[in-house]
Amino acid sequence: MRAPPPFAPSALMQVLYNRAVSSNEHRRDAPASVLVHILTVSDTRTLETDRSGRGIAELLEGAGHVVHGRTVLLDEPDQVRARVAALAATDGIDAVITTGGTGITARDSTFEAIDGLLTKRLPGFGEIFRMISYQQIGAAAILSRATAGLIGRTVLIVLPGSEHAVRLAMDELVVPELGHFVREARR
Repeated sequence: MRAPPPFAPSALMQVLYNRAVSSNEHRRDAPASVLVHILTVSDTRTLETDRSGRGIAELLEGAGHVVHGRTVLLDEPDQVRARVAALAATDGIDAVITTGGTGITARDSTFEAIDGLLTKRLPGFGEIFRMISYQQIGAAAILSRATAGLIGRTVLIVLPGSEHAVRLAMDELVVPELGHFVREARR
């Protein structure tokens, strides 16, 4: 009786293994701490009443990141666009996280204000955020236009204004991958 041939992994298995190793290496080599500015877009909130922005800051700092600052702006597209562009151009800021203005009401304009600034889009961010939101709130998740991408080498993450949605995105997507996002943006 002949011995079976030695195991040779399929090409697909080798590709999947290499991707897993590469992703783990990227995370290992990612900065443990990045500098982030938080921008809240709201017609009603102030720094004192902005629980979503405060939650983002707490979660970032709890993970070892540094908050450059927090700003609250009215949902005025020109002001939002100008502020995001200025922050992205500020030396040392690795990421900008916005909260608010991602819905579909007449005043929700954050997505339109910043979409044209993105030099690279990460459509998977919004897709996965809506998927995990769907598991919690059902079909209403489709009303969110959360997104992410790059403006040059600065990471931009655009989150809804709901504190619950912000905490979900931060816990499940942003905090685990922020250093990895920044590492890749710098390359």
